[in-house]
Amino acid sequence: MELNQLNGVITMNNILEELKQELPKNSKIVVATSGGPDSMCLLDHLLKIKNQKQLTLICAHVNHQLRKESAQEALMVKNYCNQNNIIFEMMTIDHYEKGNIENIARTKRYTFFEKLIDKYKASYLITAHHGDDLIETILMRIVRGSNLKGYAGFNKITNMNRYKIYRPLISVTKEEILNYVNKNNIPYALDKTNKDNTYTRNRFRNNVLPLLKNENKKVHQKFLNLSNTLSMYNEYIDKQVNQKLKKIYQNNVLNLDKFSKEDYIIKREIIYHILEKEYQKDLNLINDNHVENILKIIQNKKPNISINLPKNMQVKKEYNKLYLKSNQNVENYKIEFQNFIKLSNGKIIEKVDKSNDTSNYICYLNSQELNFPLWIRNRKNGDKVSIKGLNGTKKLKDIFIDEKIAKEKRETWPILVDNNDEILWIPGLKKTKFDKTKDKNYDIIVKYR
Repeated sequence: MELNQLNGVITMNNILEELKQELPKNSKIVVATSGGPDSMCLLDHLLKIKNQKQLTLICAHVNHQLRKESAQEALMVKNYCNQNNIIFEMMTIDHYEKGNIENIARTKRYTFFEKLIDKYKASYLITAHHGDDLIETILMRIVRGSNLKGYAGFNKITNMNRYKIYRPLISVTKEEILNYVNKNNIPYALDKTNKDNTYTRNRFRNNVLPLLKNENKKVHQKFLNLSNTLSMYNEYIDKQVNQKLKKIYQNNVLNLDKFSKEDYIIKREIIYHILEKEYQKDLNLINDNHVENILKIIQNKKPNISINLPKNMQVKKEYNKLYLKSNQNVENYKIEFQNFIKLSNGKIIEKVDKSNDTSNYICYLNSQELNFPLWIRNRKNGDKVSIKGLNGTKKLKDIFIDEKIAKEKRETWPILVDNNDEILWIPGLKKTKFDKTKDKNYDIIVKYR
């Protein structure tokens, strides 16, 4: 972002010229259209340059079915599109999962928008976010906690992988938009729930925003300048963080030895980058408390520790590694072993005819000492093992700890047992008293690879 972009003041009179400059000829554009004054104002502006720029406009309307007026509003938008030769696409939400309904609805909307982007091979998704929306978003992020990128709210243009999200009304206010649609007799619907202070955004909109505007009628421009400044600094820090990430975050695992050498601000941004990659459109579920808690478990002296995150995710620290995983319960398994098994982790346990290997990845057994059939299973509470060369038994849990096996891997690690549930071998880790040396009698060779 260049410095000369920071202080430009755009009014309703400038929106058309800016649209002409930004949108290439023959562009295919998905327009998020609720039917409210903001999106109908946006649609009207695009119509004015549609023929000149030879644009294909796809109106994307979502019927949330949360108000009795929803069906009527959908019909109003559809009729407007039919009258003006605009492609009309609608999604109706029939069911909402449990949770924050605002977040759920937003996720569903953007999934729908992206399907239309793909369907029409569109290069833009244009939304009607305006200056008041930006103020509300920044205030909400400040109260909730975020990083530089979050505190900036949203940018006028966001580059996605296949398209751009463009918010041409970001420089104007709700009042300016209402004046425009009323003056130009553009049809629109008003959402009465915008007055309902049950919703967080509405509390900021109805209570805080009027106070700010009393102090400065052009306060939205101050917030836009703040947003642009924060975005500019964030771009610089992002470059530093991305360089670090290549070295210390590989295969979705954070190397804590290297991470510990970084400055605090870089550490925070690295954690935010990892969370952003995992949560993507649901990143608004994450706040700075989550980041601080992750940094705390990294500092914790315990070698194995974890915390839970929204959407059933878990952050796990295991010795000098940290990673995110889905917090699902591990399913126990017990599979009869005859000659060959491919495990869920991609590893294979199989019988072989001969081998010169003496590592823990091979096991030599005497069938006369075993109770058949043999089984491959995961660990159970209280498992004990008779380690080869040692007297007595040792807890399997202690073996995993000694070998520094991550907790997640312990739960699914394969164990070879006989029909009496006697542990014969811990593949890749330890041999038991049942393993035979090369000069002893054995007739079964089992390999782990």
